Amino acid sequence: MTAALGAGQRANLFADRHFKWLVIAPSIVVLLAIGLYPLIYTAIVSFQQITMAEENTAWAGFDNYGALFTDGRLWLSIAHTFIILAIALPIEFVLGLLMAQLFLERMPLKQVFVALLIIPTVISPIVAGSTWRLMFDQQYGPINQIIGWLSGDPVIILWLARPEWVYPAILICEVWQWTPFMFLILLAALSNVDRSLIEAAEIDGASFWKTFFKIVLPVIKPVVVIALLIRALDLFRIFDIIWAMTKGGPGTATETISIYTYTRAFREFETSYAGAIAFLVIVLLSVIVILALKRVEIAK
Repeated sequence: MTAALGAGQRANLFADRHFKWLVIAPSIVVLLAIGLYPLIYTAIVSFQQITMAEENTAWAGFDNYGALFTDGRLWLSIAHTFIILAIALPIEFVLGLLMAQLFLERMPLKQVFVALLIIPTVISPIVAGSTWRLMFDQQYGPINQIIGWLSGDPVIILWLARPEWVYPAILICEVWQWTPFMFLILLAALSNVDRSLIEAAEIDGASFWKTFFKIVLPVIKPVVVIALLIRALDLFRIFDIIWAMTKGGPGTATETISIYTYTRAFREFETSYAGAIAFLVIVLLSVIVILALKRVEIAK
């Protein structure tokens, strides 16, 4: 009787200690199955020679990965991706920060303006890209017409056909859609800054910029880093907007890594090679995340 009671108590103690793991175990299993299976399958495929026309599951070793280093179009697509990231991310951050600073103050119909500002973010990127493609149309688009009205002469700019104009067009669309995302995150961060610290600095005669860089920025820095990380990862895999506007053209001038991977997988039907590219992207993104998280740890 005592032994049975002791076993029951041990079972109850085990259940109490590990109850949280027992509760979340089903969710973890499902998430691992959903996340790990495609990853493992892609890894296996990348070491084979499978195409859409032929399912050659024979072991190919590192042939596909070796081909990555001599694929000039691949590295050019990565360069295009980093160009868009390096330009769009700072613009979105600065504009989002300025908008957040503006909306910190009390103003009439503040909630209405905030709701209107976040509308671009809730629009599907493929819809946003298609809309801006029509707006940049050289014959019927309103952008050229507005520029013509301002200049006083008819203007025909081939926004999506000329390499010197296509990047500004893409960046305008990207910044228009995702600046509100940065605005919302930064507004929430700035709203939680202790106002008494700012008021004390103002009383001591500190300028706005000195107060911002010495007091406000250190407080919101962890949020800023996470916001920049989220947008950087999203920009690195940018696909929808560019596909809707240019499909990577003219030629391959705006072909990003995501568009190139899609092209090799579903237009040139090189499944295994596309799997190798996907793993290269995973490595690059992992490096970015690790470096960003290390910066957050250093800031603490």
